[in-house]
Amino acid sequence: MAIIKPFKGIRPPQALIEQVASRPYDVLNSEEARKEAEGNEKSLYHIIKPEIDFPVGTDEHDEAVYQKAAENFAKFQKNGWLVQDEKEQYYVYAQTMNGRTQYGLVVCAYVDDYMKGNIKKHELTRRDKEEDRMKHVRINNANIEPVFFAYPDNAELDALVKKYTAQTPVYDFVAAHDGFGHQFWIIDNEADMARITELFAAMPSLYIADGHHRSAAAALVGAEKAQQNPNHTGKEEYNYFMAVCFPADQLTIIDYNRVVKDLNGLTDEEFLAKVAENFVVEEKGEAIYKPGQLHNFALYLSGKWYSLTAKQGTYNDNDPIGVLDVTISSNLILDEILGIKDLRSDKRIDFVGGIRGLDELKQRVDSGEMRVALALYPVSMKQLIDIADTGNIMPPKTTWFEPKLRSGLVIHSLD
Repeated sequence: MAIIKPFKGIRPPQALIEQVASRPYDVLNSEEARKEAEGNEKSLYHIIKPEIDFPVGTDEHDEAVYQKAAENFAKFQKNGWLVQDEKEQYYVYAQTMNGRTQYGLVVCAYVDDYMKGNIKKHELTRRDKEEDRMKHVRINNANIEPVFFAYPDNAELDALVKKYTAQTPVYDFVAAHDGFGHQFWIIDNEADMARITELFAAMPSLYIADGHHRSAAAALVGAEKAQQNPNHTGKEEYNYFMAVCFPADQLTIIDYNRVVKDLNGLTDEEFLAKVAENFVVEEKGEAIYKPGQLHNFALYLSGKWYSLTAKQGTYNDNDPIGVLDVTISSNLILDEILGIKDLRSDKRIDFVGGIRGLDELKQRVDSGEMRVALALYPVSMKQLIDIADTGNIMPPKTTWFEPKLRSGLVIHSLD
């Protein structure tokens, strides 16, 4: 069962939402955050990227930087830029991209569910990244940014959400940098809240879509606080962390592509000959070629696009990991031909989210920075759930969710 509860959100007054709201901490670097927050003292970047308040080049992991996050969080509340709701409630958060809208419920998920594996993951986390977010949660004593969950489709929840989204939203704005729409409603009817809690309790699992490091950090800090409290009852607010939960059928995973610096000492001809051992290779010319289905890839090399189709027998459709295109390409091209063994640490490879389009791959190869690009067909939500359900872990850099959750619409205090 999935245990959730409503919470007293800390959020901006309606008139300030566009000034406060920001992109998530991990999709931009310090310089980009500095630029986006320029002249705006109310930007959430002052809390989630507080290094922007220090001289350029300051280490974002410096103790003083974390301290600054907490100071700024306190300042935002003191100035009334963030205000806590009087009572516990659920919230609905809708995002619109390219004319498609997805509706998420903002809830508090249960730390113990994460620890016991009822909240399922599909990715490994890195300890250094967990530690960074743990410090951020500890010092603010809050989940400043939500994590992004998927839940099995549920018609009754859809209907409940619809009832609220038919009303006027509390927040309604379009983000300037990408043109995606964001809307937000409050669910405060006691009977509706109780029913939402019950419907989640009937679900066997929730799935982390995006934000594995944030989920781990939030859950680990909660568990740590439980251990440190001699009077721990299990009812405290720190036993929960903030998540936006979307029905799986509304979510879109987009492609996550690869660019590599060299051909591992091979000429174009030698490289393509080796690729042809496991793939049917077709030259497509100079026009951008996009993979059309599972097990079909696009390769860009020396000004030309190629279609690669994995040959029968090179993959196993009955193995949740073996069936993934990221596994096929990692094993048969990146490892076997290009000698890239570890996607996490090898400096010869870089990854490009599909939101940037295949133009970006072409550009990086044409500029001479990269030698070859590989575009993949996106993973499906069904594949992700199968992997999480079988206790498997996806290879690194497999899923890219878009749109990203906007930060600053609501915050969860651990007190």
